Amino acid sequence: MPDLSTTYLGLRLKNPLVPSSTPLSHDLDAILHLEDAGAAAIVMHSLFEEDVRHDERMIDRFLVHPDTFGESAGHLPFGHDYQSRLDGYLEQIQRLKSRLSIPVVASLNGSSLSGWVELGKELQAAGADALELNAWYMPSDPRVSGEAIEDHHISLLKELKTVVSIPVGMKLSPFFSSLPHFVHQAGAAGAAGVSLFNRFFQPDIDLDSLTVVDRVQLSSSADALLTMRWIAVLRGSTRLSLAATGGVHTAEDALKMLLAGADVVHMASALLKRGPQALSEVLQGMTDWLTVREYTSVAQMKGSMSQQNSPNPSTFARASYLHVLNSFTPPAGVRY
Repeated sequence: MPDLSTTYLGLRLKNPLVPSSTPLSHDLDAILHLEDAGAAAIVMHSLFEEDVRHDERMIDRFLVHPDTFGESAGHLPFGHDYQSRLDGYLEQIQRLKSRLSIPVVASLNGSSLSGWVELGKELQAAGADALELNAWYMPSDPRVSGEAIEDHHISLLKELKTVVSIPVGMKLSPFFSSLPHFVHQAGAAGAAGVSLFNRFFQPDIDLDSLTVVDRVQLSSSADALLTMRWIAVLRGSTRLSLAATGGVHTAEDALKMLLAGADVVHMASALLKRGPQALSEVLQGMTDWLTVREYTSVAQMKGSMSQQNSPNPSTFARASYLHVLNSFTPPAGVRY
């Protein structure tokens, strides 16, 4: 039986499969089922700074300084009866910690100093074993440079690390101008790892109603290729823990990520589509593959196909792009 254990964010895990941030973590029973299926840790759903601040404004308006008539004020809840989203999130951390034997990673989506630092302190105090930060900012202002956005994230990370002692990982988008450089900066600022990549739900246009609408767009295995490439590139240039997220649906998907150099593989869409059995099937498939090929451990194969160890490193670079385009053959019957 191969040793499936791995280390991520300084946490020793029994295997590399970690359910990523999804609504499933709202439900304690769902998380218990994932643990039974073999999950090595759990990343909670994201706590959004915007939601926390909205709750604070509502509390201040209606409970602290209610601008209402006496009779109508009687219909408002008492302050101690009102549970904000932050309160609910902190309580869920405590519930998960009391019932699970696997690490619990809190997820924070913020963009301000108070959002990362103040909320990060509260998540640590509630018992989170680690913290995943969503480093996401929509650069819609043409006056703001990419360098300024990156410096902002690094400054927030440095401040956060002065007040929390638990490991901190950053969940990144693929849109950095020089991803290896930013990862290097994040490590110097105190990050223990990075997760690649954030999956964004893009707005769509409804042609009938001429309105902008949100649509759920779950991933497919093809989405894993971008992550796999960057994991392979980063494996030889950083000592940070690397998590692959997005597009892992099968044992083959997970194995490719590990061969490229991932320390853990996050799963989300596959769990939403097929439930806990998706995780147990991937885990069994990985075990079978390692056994047949006589690997003794995940550590033995991890990173063996990274750019650093690849017999043909150019396959991860521009040369691969040129080769693929030049080798393309149109389908039979298609004429130009």
